[in-house]
Amino acid sequence: MLMSDIDWDALRERAIEMTTRAYAPYSNYRVGVAGLTDDGRVVAGCNVENAAYGVTLCAECGMVSELHATGGGRLVAVWCVDGRGEALMPCGRCRQLLWENGGAECLLMTPEGVQTMEQVLPQAFGPDNLAQRP
Repeated sequence: MLMSDIDWDALRERAIEMTTRAYAPYSNYRVGVAGLTDDGRVVAGCNVENAAYGVTLCAECGMVSELHATGGGRLVAVWCVDGRGEALMPCGRCRQLLWENGGAECLLMTPEGVQTMEQVLPQAFGPDNLAQRP
């Protein structure tokens, strides 16, 4: 898929919509994310906090869950936003999720513009590393 084939505005709007569905009673920091799949679907997620902070779910976790629950495939483009609709860089854990489900070529809208996952998570650990087991 070419970058020109990606409707970045639609991804942002869907991500903003997801911030309104976030469950963030502790931090009041709402996050939404939307991703385009290789077969043209848009999958999305929002953050879901928990009183036991360690089990809080990032928005990207929900999006990846929807990806697999609706047929799988690969992410080709992702936009994550905060409650103001501004581009947000995913945390390290979520960058790993995006790598696993989109690979090096997956495009991510960042506060500095579109970057590949290779740029966002250089030297990432992934399925190829497991194939090299002794």
